[in-house]
Amino acid sequence: MGVTRLIDSTRIGNLRNHLSPPVVALLLAVLLFLSGGLINPNFLNFQQATNIVRLAAFLGIIAAGQTLVIISGGEGIDLSVGAVVTLGAILTFRLSGGDNNLIWLGLVMACGAGMLIGFINGLGIALLKIPPLVMTLGMTGVVQGTILVVTQGEMIGAAPSLMRELIAEPVVLGIPGVIFIWAAVGIVMWLLLQRTTYGKQLFAIGVNRTTARLSGVRVQAIVTVTYTLSGFLAGLGGFILLGFSQTVFLQLGDKYLFPSIAAVVVGGTVLAGGKGSYWGTMSGALVLTLIDSLLRAMQLQEAYQLIILGIILLMLISVYGRQRTLRQ
Repeated sequence: MGVTRLIDSTRIGNLRNHLSPPVVALLLAVLLFLSGGLINPNFLNFQQATNIVRLAAFLGIIAAGQTLVIISGGEGIDLSVGAVVTLGAILTFRLSGGDNNLIWLGLVMACGAGMLIGFINGLGIALLKIPPLVMTLGMTGVVQGTILVVTQGEMIGAAPSLMRELIAEPVVLGIPGVIFIWAAVGIVMWLLLQRTTYGKQLFAIGVNRTTARLSGVRVQAIVTVTYTLSGFLAGLGGFILLGFSQTVFLQLGDKYLFPSIAAVVVGGTVLAGGKGSYWGTMSGALVLTLIDSLLRAMQLQEAYQLIILGIILLMLISVYGRQRTLRQ
C-alpha cells in the first residue's frame, strides 16, 4: 500500500514537472482554438491559425521586455511600454516618409529612442530608488507629452510599402514575416536568459537582491540594463506594428500595455520576480489573442467584449498568481 502511494505521488510529481506553466498555457491555447470550431465552423483552418499567431506575435514581441522587467523583481513592471511603442511607430512613420530606402533609419531611431527611455527608467529605479511603477508611469507622461509637442497631433509621414511586405504579408509557405521575427526574438530571449551571465544574474536579483549583491552581482547595473532592453524591445515592437497597421495615431501602443503584463503572468512568470521564461510569455500571448478572437467570433458588441475580456484576464491572473504563491 505504501509502495503504491509512493508510485502515485512520484507520477503526480512527474506530471507537475511536465505541466509547467508555459506548457499549461500552450495547452490552453490549443483548447481555445479547438473551441473556436464550436462557435464558428470556419474558425478551424490554416489561414485562421496563421492569422492568430501573426496577431499574437505583435503582443509577444512587445511583452518580451516586460518579461525581463518582471523577472528582475523589485515590483518591476514597465508602464511606459505602450507610450514607447507609439513613439517607435511615429518615428519610423515620420523619418522614413514612405521611402523603402529609409527603413533602416526608422528602425535605428525607434529602437534607439526606446533604449534611451528605458535607460532613464533604469537609472531612476536603480540609482534614485524610485519605485518602478512611479518611474515608468511618470516616463509615460513625459513621452506622451513630447509626442504631442512635436507632432501637434498631426501624423505626418508614411509607412514604407516594403515593411508591410516583409512583416504582414506571407513570406514563405504562406507564413507572414512577423512570425519568423517573433521566432527569432524567442530564440534570442532564450539564449539571453539561459545561456548568458546576464540571465543568471537577472534571476538572482529577482529572487533576492540583497543576497545577489553580497554574491558580487552588480544589481544596479543589471536593473538599468534590464529596463534599457525593455525600452529597446518596445521600440522594436512599435516599428514592427507599423509594418502591419501602415498608419499611426496617438494611442497606438496603449492597448498593448495591460495585455503585455497579462501575457507574462499567464505564461507563468512570477510577479514577485526570480522565476519565469519567455516561452511562457509566448504561450500567454497566444492565449490572450485566442480569447480576443473567440469573443469577436461570437459577434458581441465591443463594449461586452471588453467587459468579458477584462473579467477573463483578471481570473487568469488571479489563478496563476495564486498558484505561484502556493508554490513558493
